[in-house]
Amino acid sequence: MDAPRILVDGDACPVKEEVLRVAGRHALPVVIVSNGGLRPSRNPMVRHVIVPRTPDAADDWIAESALPNDIVVTADIPLASRCVDQRVHVIGPDGRPFTPDSIGMAVAMRDLKQQLRESGEIKGYNRGFTRADRSRFLGELDRLARRAKKATQTAGS
Repeated sequence: MDAPRILVDGDACPVKEEVLRVAGRHALPVVIVSNGGLRPSRNPMVRHVIVPRTPDAADDWIAESALPNDIVVTADIPLASRCVDQRVHVIGPDGRPFTPDSIGMAVAMRDLKQQLRESGEIKGYNRGFTRADRSRFLGELDRLARRAKKATQTAGS
């Protein structure tokens, strides 16, 4: 079985450098998917995939390409849900893991907030990205990388 990959929903992802740091430590390949505008990496373990500038093109590419035991980094709840259903490890840029136990509530909260924004009950502001989020992300991604590598080694023996 091949090593797990880290697939990054690259547009507006604030933790690309952290992904590269953890991936390098664990020798995991990284695929950054975006609709353009990112500087390609010279790192041979990093692949950039440019998708059309159509709605959900990056999400669709990631969901169709992710394999069980890969790791997906995204803040997009519908994409996270699709990947969790495929037995993919999913983590948000704030370090919050999306799991079979947590994804239902995440989808419900997203839908509720969208409904409240559309009705004018709340403004469409997201909270700021903090150092604590970055730190939590690093720790959680490292944990997921170790778990994914172990699962791959176990499946290969």
